[in-house]
Amino acid sequence: MTVYVDGVLFLNFFFDFLLLLTTSVVLKRHAKIFNLILGAFIGSLSTLVLFFNVSSIQLFIIKVYLSIIMILFTFYYKDFKYTITNLGIFYVVSILLGGFLYLLNIEFSYKHSGLIFYHNGLSINVIFLFIISPVILYIYICQSKLFRRKIKNYHQTKVKIGQKEFSLMGYLDTGNTLSYKGKPVVITKMSNTFRNKKILVPYVTVDGHSVIECINAKIEVEDMGTYDVLLGFSENFNFSGVDILLNGRME
Repeated sequence: MTVYVDGVLFLNFFFDFLLLLTTSVVLKRHAKIFNLILGAFIGSLSTLVLFFNVSSIQLFIIKVYLSIIMILFTFYYKDFKYTITNLGIFYVVSILLGGFLYLLNIEFSYKHSGLIFYHNGLSINVIFLFIISPVILYIYICQSKLFRRKIKNYHQTKVKIGQKEFSLMGYLDTGNTLSYKGKPVVITKMSNTFRNKKILVPYVTVDGHSVIECINAKIEVEDMGTYDVLLGFSENFNFSGVDILLNGRME
């Protein structure tokens, strides 16, 4: 079988460039295009090692060593944690892309009978890999950004009602800006079994006007602060893993 070294080098350069670019976007490193190209070029040199007689362990060590050099040349060295973070995300993205392409290769190139797999003579076209790889990484970038936006709105919240204290998982709902007499209204799934004075707070929705039953409470929100609030009771909101909707005015 004829192997074109320049073609293999370019293929590896292309994938390494995508991986470094994705790492830069996910971590907001704003790496220069020259650094990305240089890092990808260094990574592509690992292909040349395949033409030498080295063991699997030696090949693994060489690839790890080259990946560290790639990261240093692309993002520079600022401190140990910064570099380890860059390297970690680079590996995560590499595993994600490699695993997905491996899955495609299994699906297209192999048939199976029960647990027995055998090659069916097909293979994934290189041009197809060029097209699908950026799509996979783009989806990963979008999903990681969405996840970060959501996860940063989750806050461990302590609710104090008289002598009672509850530890709840809160979510900062920027769409909830309801306030009454200067106090923000937060909403919980809990039932109102307290004997505190009830306050009916009016609010407006797309369906019309209504009121929500509230009581005075104090909450301590992780990474945000302590607030005097009106704690509203409603079983209508459906946020997975959330016990209390925090007020957007508290941001």
